[in-house]
Amino acid sequence: MAPAAEAPEALARLRRWLADGCHGEMLWMAETPERRALPQRLWPEVRSVILLGASYAGATDPLAALSAHDKGSIALYARRRDYHDVLKGRLKELAGFLAAKGGGHVKVFVDTAPVLEKTLAARAGLGWQGKNTMLVSRRHGNWLFLAAIYTSLDLPADAPHPDRCGSCTRCLDICPTGAFPRPYALDARRCISYLTIEFKGTIPLEFRAAIGNRVFGCDDCLAICPWNRFAKAAADQKLALQEAFEAPDLALLAGLDDAAFRAFFAGTPVKRTGRDRFVRNVLIAIGNSDNPGLAPLAAERLGDASALVRSMAVWALSQLAGPAEFERLRRAYQPREVDADVQAEWSRREGG
Repeated sequence: MAPAAEAPEALARLRRWLADGCHGEMLWMAETPERRALPQRLWPEVRSVILLGASYAGATDPLAALSAHDKGSIALYARRRDYHDVLKGRLKELAGFLAAKGGGHVKVFVDTAPVLEKTLAARAGLGWQGKNTMLVSRRHGNWLFLAAIYTSLDLPADAPHPDRCGSCTRCLDICPTGAFPRPYALDARRCISYLTIEFKGTIPLEFRAAIGNRVFGCDDCLAICPWNRFAKAAADQKLALQEAFEAPDLALLAGLDDAAFRAFFAGTPVKRTGRDRFVRNVLIAIGNSDNPGLAPLAAERLGDASALVRSMAVWALSQLAGPAEFERLRRAYQPREVDADVQAEWSRREGG
C-alpha cells in the first residue's frame, strides 16, 4: 500500500529520466510529468494506492535464444497472453470487492494511464527500483507485472522497500547498447526494448549489430540480476508461456504478411507493435545471423509495401549477400525506390 500524497522525489526522478532519454514516440510522457508522479493530479479523490504484482518468471534461461542465430528472441513478458487483458479483469474484481466492503470509490490501472507503477510499488514495499530502473523484488527478482488500484479510502501505508542493489552493476555492464548513462538512469534512445517495440522509424545503424536476433524487446538487464535466483516459475496458466514464441524461426517470421502476423501473435503484446515494425526487427536479426543462406529471405522483402521493411531488407543483404549479388539487386530495385531511407541503405553499400 502506498500513500497518495504528493511525491516530489518521484517527480524529480521522472524529470531526470525525461532529460536523459525521452525521445520520439516517448515525448508524450514529457507533457504530463506531474500527473504521472503525483496520483492526486490524475484523480483528486485518491487517498491510497494499492500496488499488486504478478510474477512472470520462467523455468529456463530467458537469454538462451540469443545464441540461436537462425531464431528470433522475444522478451519473456511477451511470450504469453497479453498481461493487460489477464490482469485487468482480476483487478476490477478485486477493486469491486474492496469498494463493496469498505465503501469509497476505486479506479484500476494496468499500464494504461499516466501512473508511475514502479515508483509507487517501491513506496508500497513490493521491491525497489534497481540500477536498471526496473522494480526488483527479493522473492521474484525482476519478473513482475505491476497493477494499481486507486481508492478514495484512507488505508494504512506500508513501509517503502530499501534499495538492495549494493555495489552490483551486472545489469549496467551487460547492456548491449550502453543504454545506462549512470546507475538508476536509462537512455531510452539506446534501449533495445524501446527501439524494437516503440520506435517507429528506421533503427539507427549504430545499434543494429548490437540488437543481434532480438526481434521484440530485450531481457539482458533483467535476466542478469542476482535476485532472480529466488524467483520460482510462474504457475498462472492464463499467463503460461507459449512454446511457439520461445525461439521462432526467422524464416517463418520474415514471411509474415499483415494478416498472418495478426493471426500468429493474436492476444499477445507483440501484436500491438504492428507487422511492419516487427518484420523490420526480423530483418535486422537476419542481417546479424552470419548465415548467407538467409539472404533470399531478405531479398523477398525488397518489394515490400513498407519502406521500413525494404530499408532493413537492403541492410540485411549488405551483411549477407556477396558483392556481385548485392549489385545485381541494387540495379534492379534502387532506380524505382521512392523512399529516402531505403535509397540511403542502397547508397551506403554502393559507397563501401
